[in-house]
Amino acid sequence: MKNIFVTRPFLPEKSEFLKYIDSIWDSCILTNNGPLASQLEIELKKYLNVTSALFVTNGTIALQIAIKALELKGKILTTPFSYVATLNSIIWESCEPIFVDIDKNSFNINVDLLESSMDPDVVAIMATHVFGNPCDVEKLEKFGVKHGLKIIYDAAHSFGVEINNESVFKYGDISTTSFHATKLFHTFEGGALFCTDIEIERKLFLLRSFGHYGDDYYYPSINGKNSEIHAAMGLSIIPRLTEIINTRKTLTEAYDTLINFKNIQKQRISEKVKYNYSYYPILLESEDKCMGLIKALTDNNIYPRRYFFPSLNLMPYLTSHKQCVISESISKRILCLPLHNDLVINDIKRISEIINKVV
Repeated sequence: MKNIFVTRPFLPEKSEFLKYIDSIWDSCILTNNGPLASQLEIELKKYLNVTSALFVTNGTIALQIAIKALELKGKILTTPFSYVATLNSIIWESCEPIFVDIDKNSFNINVDLLESSMDPDVVAIMATHVFGNPCDVEKLEKFGVKHGLKIIYDAAHSFGVEINNESVFKYGDISTTSFHATKLFHTFEGGALFCTDIEIERKLFLLRSFGHYGDDYYYPSINGKNSEIHAAMGLSIIPRLTEIINTRKTLTEAYDTLINFKNIQKQRISEKVKYNYSYYPILLESEDKCMGLIKALTDNNIYPRRYFFPSLNLMPYLTSHKQCVISESISKRILCLPLHNDLVINDIKRISEIINKVV
């Protein structure tokens, strides 16, 4: 009986990847915004139909650079339901996270609760498009304008997602994403920054590269550049993206058909959204039911994942723990099922049969 993991990196044909590796050996350029990294940024802008894309080391560095670029000092309203990098980037940049509970259907930050969390020290919002499901960007923009707040979107899961036929990366002052190996588009490790303001883009470019261009120095900064090897993987995968997303859509639709949802909740995704099928989360009735299902699946060599547990407002290194009832409840009951391009329909049938039997 084969092992089925929650995710598995997509790898292109080895010959496609090695073609780019040969070019690295020919040029002997390994990093410092080399030709492949620059080409990848061009290809990303074409594929996503955006005007700006800066390739960086990883998604967490992208968040940290975004905070630096907007010169944020103070409190940042954020979600308790996300990967820990969202929280850590805020703390690492000496800002204070203020948690706002999530909507029980979308799993995203609940915009209707933002007002009650405001105070004069709040300078920004960092919201996550959870599992690639876009936040209510229109309401968030109105709220940001009303209070003079900057908006950063952690769009780590959102590659290829569109709202009203526009890339999700076009929203907010800055959007960031991850190209980690677990993502549907990856560069082994990596990430990117997106914005629509040319001055912010210039600042992001400098902050990614030690804060200088040539002999002109502007900011005390870090090294957030990525290498030619990583860019080579991204360039090898881009031509396969339609195939990757279509396969994941087929597998998702199979789950939708085969699972009995009588006692299971699915994440609600707006009809305005063109989704990327990056995850398949289900929500069980209780933590006991969730843990029971995990055991039943792992007993059959199937390994789902509790994305995201625990709720970030309960992290042990926080000095105080604001209650977020919905996030705390969902984090205990959420389960992401295996979803990747090496799965076949029979795998989905096998997983669904176990779920229906147990739940």
